Amino acid sequence: MSVQTLPRRPLGNTGLELPVLSFGASSLGAEFRNVEMDEVFASVRVALELGMNLIDTAPYYGRGMSEVLLGVALKDVPRDNYLLCTKLGRYDANHFDFSAKRVAESIDVSLHRLRTDHLDIVLCHDIEFVPLKQIVEETIPAVRKAQAAGKVRCVGISGYPMKMFTEMARQTDIDCIMSYNQFTLQNTRLVDDVLPVLKPKGIGVMNAGPFAARLLTNATLPSWHRDSPAVQQTARLAAQLCERRGVDIAKLALQFSCLHPDLATTVAGSANPENIRKWAQWISEPIDEELLSDVLQVLQPIHNVSHTEGLAENN
Repeated sequence: MSVQTLPRRPLGNTGLELPVLSFGASSLGAEFRNVEMDEVFASVRVALELGMNLIDTAPYYGRGMSEVLLGVALKDVPRDNYLLCTKLGRYDANHFDFSAKRVAESIDVSLHRLRTDHLDIVLCHDIEFVPLKQIVEETIPAVRKAQAAGKVRCVGISGYPMKMFTEMARQTDIDCIMSYNQFTLQNTRLVDDVLPVLKPKGIGVMNAGPFAARLLTNATLPSWHRDSPAVQQTARLAAQLCERRGVDIAKLALQFSCLHPDLATTVAGSANPENIRKWAQWISEPIDEELLSDVLQVLQPIHNVSHTEGLAENN
């Protein structure tokens, strides 16, 4: 696979064409484990070689480390060979600042860390934790100001609850969104509830988290995993079914998340270059429709079961 052969889809009306699978750089910030520099640079190189040339990061990931290391990894790569998506507004687990002043500062800091003169996509990060009124009246206009100055190409929002995406699309003008863990084998609310509202408006939709925070893998779930015991136990039954058929449930999960034609891209992250190669191979293969049907049947009792994040009013 290469940049030319990895399938691409339009991001709404933005004019951007994204690979169906994009590279999530949160792992480069040592969010999930310690990483070595050679892993970081190899992961970025392999992702670009395979055509995963939208790179998603944020100041929150590694508290700046992800952006800094990406800037180093990309310093000798021609700027038109990749697209950068970063975020603003969330800087630590409980530190949010969506003020216009911080928006301007954050964009300039990200440009410096990433060693570039423009950001292709800037997302207001996890806006469910603050009143949406501020995002509409202060944050989005401040990002638009940076856009007018040539620092940003596309403006959007990211987060978990579905309600805030439809509310923001109703209240203000955004170019795109990024949702995570809400278009997976277990949960399709992004397509069921949000896409019908956003698509007619030309708002691009990016999907992240095809493995649902390891729920749809054979890995041990992290201590911070939020899904209920019932969801976890049912997902384990689905993984065991796949195992009996000789398939890793993660393969089916990734293939499924990348299939929907109205989702511009699915973002998956790793600081392990072998994982990235494996993912690219998986999505080049046809999905096992019979196995998919059987797995979805197992998961039916927990279909679209999710949890709350942020302010109650945004859920």
